[in-house]
Amino acid sequence: MHESGEIDAAATRVYRLRVIHPTDSVSQIASRAGLTEDEVTAAEERLFTLGLLRTSPSGGRVAISPESAADALLAPLEQDILQRRIAMAATRARLHALSGDYLEARSMRSAKSSIEVVEGIENIRAVIDDLARTCTESLDALVPGGGQPEGAIRAATPLDLETLERGVKTRMLFQHTARKHRATVVYAGTLIAAGAQVRSVSVLPSRMLIYDASCAVLPIDPLHTAAGVALVRAPAVLNFLQQLFEHYWDRAIDFAEEDQRSGSEPTDVERDVLMLMAAGKKDEAIAHQLGMSPRSVSRIVARLMERLGADSRFQAGARAALQGWLS
Repeated sequence: MHESGEIDAAATRVYRLRVIHPTDSVSQIASRAGLTEDEVTAAEERLFTLGLLRTSPSGGRVAISPESAADALLAPLEQDILQRRIAMAATRARLHALSGDYLEARSMRSAKSSIEVVEGIENIRAVIDDLARTCTESLDALVPGGGQPEGAIRAATPLDLETLERGVKTRMLFQHTARKHRATVVYAGTLIAAGAQVRSVSVLPSRMLIYDASCAVLPIDPLHTAAGVALVRAPAVLNFLQQLFEHYWDRAIDFAEEDQRSGSEPTDVERDVLMLMAAGKKDEAIAHQLGMSPRSVSRIVARLMERLGADSRFQAGARAALQGWLS
């Protein structure tokens, strides 16, 4: 069976013969082509559908050039496409005409109050979508709990990837328990591949999003995040929230790294850091001696203190010694 518009070998042969012998009968074309009359008739029907054959006033069918056939066949489609493009351009112009009103209203909303409450899941999604699409520099996110709902992941992924594609520096911080949830691990891997920085830590206080260091989104009720959110723009509060994010970020480990459970043996680098800590060295001195950056040392120290359950460097050293980590 052939599709109505298919030009197969038989149709091509019949078309060539119709160009050479326009007055031949079907039986004559069939004889020249080595086909049955039914095959010639079917091929001519396909050619007629494509406009490559036309009925002759004197009877029979004559071949038309492919260019003329294409013009006749596609002209209505091209006209329809042109009209659709004109309509799309007009619609785009009408929508863009509202840009000034949108930006003015948005600035008035921001200036109206340093804290704005948004209730209702659809309104929350609309606001977050707006903030994500208009941020230009950075997005910092705290994502507490274990695995994220797969529906939420599917909804968030396209917007996150679009934000990353615009060059927005994105940092996401999960809890270690999220590493056990396959969909969340795949989600984190997708973001990392697209350029995001993703880490995990043992405990996070609340869900939080900070856009361009100028607007933070916090749940009104951390246990029921769909109930409502607060948009915080007060500089003093934003500064505190940013420092809170940095506090947890500095103590986190890269999501790709293996989670170090409490009580597990330290690595060689961690053991060296512990030895120098026990000797009373500060982070800068440890970094200089081990050829590392002070920031990296601070992260290792924070992780060690967390694993040891220590509140101070001295207590960390004492507990490490009791566990035989310094021998």
